[in-house]
Amino acid sequence: MIAWLEGDAPFPDVSRALTEADGAAGLLAAGGDLSPRRLLAAYKRGIFPWFSPGQPILWWSTDPRMVLETERFHVSHSLKKILKKVHKSMHDDGRWQVRFDASFEAVMRACASPRSESGGTWITEDIVDGYCGLHRMGYAHSAEVWLDGRLVGGAYGVCIGRMFFGESMFARVSDASKVALAYLVHFLKSHGVMLIDCQQETSHLASLGAQPIERKAFIAHLERAIAQPGIETWEPLDLF
Repeated sequence: MIAWLEGDAPFPDVSRALTEADGAAGLLAAGGDLSPRRLLAAYKRGIFPWFSPGQPILWWSTDPRMVLETERFHVSHSLKKILKKVHKSMHDDGRWQVRFDASFEAVMRACASPRSESGGTWITEDIVDGYCGLHRMGYAHSAEVWLDGRLVGGAYGVCIGRMFFGESMFARVSDASKVALAYLVHFLKSHGVMLIDCQQETSHLASLGAQPIERKAFIAHLERAIAQPGIETWEPLDLF
C-alpha cells in the first residue's frame, strides 16, 4: 500500500516505494499538493511528481534511477555541427540566441504541448503554477534557444545546491532541445554539478549518455549535492 498524503503529512521513506512485482515500480505516495514547499521537500528526498490528468497527484522514487553525469554527456557529430552554427550566429548576426530564465513559463507551456494528435500531457496547470513558484524562489530554471526572436527550443528543471533535476524539453525546430541541453550541461558542469537527475530510463536519454544507477547510490549523492551552496548567477557559457 502506498501512503496517502494529507495536509502537511511528510513523505514516507523512499525504501517504501513499490517494486516491479507490485506493478507500479517506484510509486511511493499519492495526494498532497504541488506547492513549492511540497515540491522542494520531494526533490530533497529524491521524489518527483508524475501523473496523468484525472489521477490524484502521484509521487515516485524509481530504482534504478536514470542520471546523466555531466562529464559523460554525449555530443554527436551532427549535434556538434549545429552547436558550432549556433555559436557562430550568436557572435555574428545574432539570429540564434541561447538564454537562461528569460521565459521560464513559456518553456513549461511549450513542454506541455501534446507531442501528437492523440497525446496528452502530464504538465497540468497545477504543475505549471508549482514550478513557476519554484522559479520565482530561484530553484527552477530554463535553458532556452531563440531563433529570430522566437522561442524554438528549451529545457527546464530544478536546482538545489549542486544537484539538478531535469524535468522536460521541447523543440520547434530540429535539435533545438539538444542545443538547450548542451548549453545547460556545460553550465552545470562548470559550476560543479556532477549529476543530472533524469528520473526514468528512456532510449533517448541513454543516447545522450545517461545511465541507470541504484537508488541507494543516487540518494547518497543527492544528500551531498543539496548540502552545497546554490548557483547564484545563471548565464549561458560559451561552448567553444
